Amino acid sequence: MPNLVDGLVYYIVFLLSTTLHEAAHAWAAKRGGDLTAYHGGQVSLDPTPHIRREPFGMVVLPIITVLISGWPFGFASAPYDPRWAMRYPRRAAWMALAGPGSNLLLVVIAGLIINLGLLANLFHAPESVSFGHVTAANAAGFMDTIAFVLGVIFSLNLVLFILNMLPIPPLDGSGALPLLLSDELIPRYQQFIWSQPFLGWIGIFIAWQVFDRIFQPVFLVAVNLLYPGVSYQ
Repeated sequence: MPNLVDGLVYYIVFLLSTTLHEAAHAWAAKRGGDLTAYHGGQVSLDPTPHIRREPFGMVVLPIITVLISGWPFGFASAPYDPRWAMRYPRRAAWMALAGPGSNLLLVVIAGLIINLGLLANLFHAPESVSFGHVTAANAAGFMDTIAFVLGVIFSLNLVLFILNMLPIPPLDGSGALPLLLSDELIPRYQQFIWSQPFLGWIGIFIAWQVFDRIFQPVFLVAVNLLYPGVSYQ
């Protein structure tokens, strides 16, 4: 039976992290000249316009998976103009990177707060780490809750960053590839991706198969960076 209180924490962190992710996409698109998401209200840290666009992916599916497994699975999206992306492929690539970049920022912020807690003797390195549990409080009660929330922010946003950076359509890493391609190859790449809608389903299947193998070692490296001199395996 899943711990529903912990599941609620995971869902709230998922909702806020996904909102920031999509708002970052929308903000980067606006900065690059595409106002599609801006006019849709997505340049906002208010979850409401993002939920309105993807109610199933941001509310229904995550809540169902929390009830079943104890942690959320879901999705969201920010609209953009494909004609703008074709005309300015590198601006569109930066838009794609903005989303996972915001999740990496939250990982760093959570890590910095954990380190400040270590310096203040509020937290200590736990004997073992796992997803969502990356630091331990020196005092029970409220600080235990803070330690858990920071661990969830750290872990869940690391998932969102790594998953979305996979260079596989329809993930953001695929959208960022034009930054590495020549001017001659970019139109061919865009045309191939957009003319083969089935690639998205194949990409999701591939990502599902390889993600665990990629995430676990990166997670351990990230946690070891929190505690110099401590080695988790």
